[in-house]
Amino acid sequence: MSNSYEDRILRVLGYIYDNPEGDLSLDALADVAAMSRFHWHRVFRALTGETCAQAVRRIRLHLAATALVQGAAPVESIGRAAGYPNTRSFARVFAESYGASPAAFRRKGRLLPPNPNLMSQGDPMFPTTIRDEPARTLAALAHKGAYSEIGRSFEAFSALCTARNLWPQMRQMIGVYLDSPDTVPDAELRSYAGASTAEGVALPEDMEEVALPGGKTAVMTYKGPYSGIHAAYSDLFGAWLPQSGEEPADAPCYEIYLNDPHQVAPEELLTEICLPLK
Repeated sequence: MSNSYEDRILRVLGYIYDNPEGDLSLDALADVAAMSRFHWHRVFRALTGETCAQAVRRIRLHLAATALVQGAAPVESIGRAAGYPNTRSFARVFAESYGASPAAFRRKGRLLPPNPNLMSQGDPMFPTTIRDEPARTLAALAHKGAYSEIGRSFEAFSALCTARNLWPQMRQMIGVYLDSPDTVPDAELRSYAGASTAEGVALPEDMEEVALPGGKTAVMTYKGPYSGIHAAYSDLFGAWLPQSGEEPADAPCYEIYLNDPHQVAPEELLTEICLPLK
């Protein structure tokens, strides 16, 4: 597959993330890709597995869901920023995908306080086990910026895997988070978006190799949209860890994604949050 097609896919995905409130019609995205409207539609679907309209809707709603849970802007403003001209249309489309109105989704996503210390006396809300994780080698793309924005790097990673027919060599989708968002500014946070690879697979071009050593690990299972995953971290560090008698290892947290946001509803997404232990 010519790199020019990969570049066009990545350019268009980045444009959607950067301009959710803008003109994201098929014609506009074909212009960004520098390809005719008719052929661009077919190329995009062949290389990503979804239509342009499906990608636009999914990304817009993900950005809106994140803003609802992690920000304080009015629902109407969030809807406009996600490209919906009025609150009614935004609420209808959001509820179809997330199973709740924007206001109800915001209330549910804020059930857990952002300060882990506030939870130190409570019982954990998400199931957590300790298990021995295998060592893994990842092929990944580096991401710098807010962890809530790593989706754009996963979009790029998935597009490259599809374009290069790399999926048979990949195993679990995994995100690695190197810094603490409590102490590092959003713009400087470092992470990786990628997947574990089969043994002996050569590192794909333009990707970085990331080694996860494995060993004793606390694994919390979170069910729900990625926009609410920060609550699970509060639960892990503020409720489970103080009661566990365990101590974290000097290694980053990582997330294992058990199903595909292209195929299941946001409320059905399953994520294992992995905290390496001493």
